[in-house]
Amino acid sequence: MLSHSVQYLVFVIAVFALYWAAHRHYAPRIGVLLVGSLYFYAAFTPFPILIFLVGVTVDHLCVKGMARAQSQGVRKALVTVSVVSNLSLLAGFKYLELLRQTALSLLAPWGIEVRAEPFNLLMPVGLSFFVFQAISYTVDVYRGKASAEHSFIEHLLYLLFFPRVVSGPIVRASELMAHFRETPSLTPEAGGHALFRIAVGLVKKLVIADVLGAGLVDPVFAAPEKYASAECIVAAVAYTFELYYDFSGYSDIAIGVAALFGFKFPENFNRPYLAKNIGEFWNRWHLSLSTWLRDYLYRPLGGNRVSRPRVLFNLMTVMVLGGLWHGADWRFAVWGAVHGVALCVSRCWEWTVGKPQSPGIPRVALGMLTTFTIVVLTRVVFRAPDMTHAGEFYERMMAGVPGIANVSPLVWGMLTAAVFFHAVPMKLYTVSSDLFVRMPVPVRAAVLVLLGLGIRHLSAVETRPYVYLQF
Repeated sequence: MLSHSVQYLVFVIAVFALYWAAHRHYAPRIGVLLVGSLYFYAAFTPFPILIFLVGVTVDHLCVKGMARAQSQGVRKALVTVSVVSNLSLLAGFKYLELLRQTALSLLAPWGIEVRAEPFNLLMPVGLSFFVFQAISYTVDVYRGKASAEHSFIEHLLYLLFFPRVVSGPIVRASELMAHFRETPSLTPEAGGHALFRIAVGLVKKLVIADVLGAGLVDPVFAAPEKYASAECIVAAVAYTFELYYDFSGYSDIAIGVAALFGFKFPENFNRPYLAKNIGEFWNRWHLSLSTWLRDYLYRPLGGNRVSRPRVLFNLMTVMVLGGLWHGADWRFAVWGAVHGVALCVSRCWEWTVGKPQSPGIPRVALGMLTTFTIVVLTRVVFRAPDMTHAGEFYERMMAGVPGIANVSPLVWGMLTAAVFFHAVPMKLYTVSSDLFVRMPVPVRAAVLVLLGLGIRHLSAVETRPYVYLQF
């Protein structure tokens, strides 16, 4: 049940009606959200729910144990059990496949063939987001930044809350679980802004991302040798925008749906392709993951408080592990390592030259172009099925084969729209949302209907799953 499907729309309306009918009473409203979340996840695959129940049980016992423990050593042991348990769950489903692939590649030159089913075929949907959010809660309890007084039901709902369980954003306990016992409220204005946010997410996903993906990205990456060099370059740029509009569209829908139930999710993107350096890019892209890696990995490693060589080591460690978070494949490690090297070079440049107080327009433009080029080139590794395929794609890009006839006018139009809507000031979205809220209800309904018809007309492609659904 994808969040841009009609089935999801019907599901949200049903849960919304039941939730607000019972919102004044704690047990019924939490029950509605939990049952709805379990049903939503079971629509993908029911078996992992049992795995998640075991994981939540271990975490909950550790949290309650930390609340009662008098010894700091016991608290540390309990948080270690929780972290190791969650990481083992992630590794068991995700990274054993990486080891399997490595073992097969080492045995192949010796003529040894081993038949084994891929481990990642069994991986629960959204496992990475579940694990990172689970770790954030237990670690925050250990640090004294989150309460341990939540019930098992609240703990389970926090991890499986349906707007974000599949692809994030990664929400902290203070942003969601801390508000479960508060009586929710929803004003007409807040509801209008939430609907507008959902509509924006649908346009991003169904109109821009899906058209770019089906119209150019998929066919070119499937057989780059059939396309001209310029077409491969355009496809790499198109994928860069497809990934952004796909994932930020999902985040918009998640934020909007959560708002309909009275919860405020954190923003997940801040126009990342306008970044002037690679460090700024990571402060704008997938914010919930970037801040998680900062708070629960980079800073515990020492962050910026250690020697400069150690800072560089910390940056590389975080980026390589952040790459492997995306999947059990060496190409993700390579992708993360390249970004780590770029971050290290950027940091060394700042240490040597310093940050300019007021950089001129040429320097800003050069920084943005350089950063965007790095992002586009590394996206090839991210999108290709394997490193061999990525190498073939790079080779075709640099082959100098002329021609650009396979880029349709619709794709050019969507690329233009993607660049425009990414570059316009955020105030335009705020003003548009305010204007939508001030419209009479019948007019708003007409606008949404017309938008739905327009989406159906423009996105004349098969409904595609979210890119980050695989993570």
